[in-house]
Amino acid sequence: MNQKERMLAELPYKAWMDGLHEERVACKVKIQEYNTCRADDFERKEKLLRGILGKAGEDVWIEPPFFCDYGYNIEVGEFFYANYNCIILDVAKVKIGDNVMFAPNVAIYTAGHPVHPESRSSGYEYGIGITIGNNVWIGGNTVINPGVTIGDNTVIGAGSVVTKDIPANVIAMGIPCKVIREITEADRKYYYKDRIFDVEDY
Repeated sequence: MNQKERMLAELPYKAWMDGLHEERVACKVKIQEYNTCRADDFERKEKLLRGILGKAGEDVWIEPPFFCDYGYNIEVGEFFYANYNCIILDVAKVKIGDNVMFAPNVAIYTAGHPVHPESRSSGYEYGIGITIGNNVWIGGNTVINPGVTIGDNTVIGAGSVVTKDIPANVIAMGIPCKVIREITEADRKYYYKDRIFDVEDY
């Protein structure tokens, strides 16, 4: 098993071997082109983005600047939107469902290093996959750590650090991120805290 195969198998691996460095450089070239594309050249931006991501559904948009390691390990569903400065360290698979929104400065880290200093200085690192369900909203400045799964319909509050799995249909926030409460039918009429919708078509 070479180092790329080890990386994809979520085993310790060395990131400068077996073509991995070259793959990251090639991705950076694509990312640079995407991030500097004219703001009004929507067709080209979409084509560039689909050339970066491993899999993408209909109506996918990421506001520049956007950064990732490989791109091919990122899978997003239908109607995905990420606001400015999204960072995805996709050493392992990142699977994102349908109707998912990221606020600015969301960081998804599948990558990590051993805790013990001698193990860390060996050069070995690892990646463990992250899964985000359907209809999820991730608040600004949130960090999602390796191995986390976030369930369908969940909202992660701004500034959270997600270190463990978060179930479906909840609001969760904090450092570390914890469930605050469930989302219920009673929430439907509010657009923000105690502010009630003044329209009929939501």
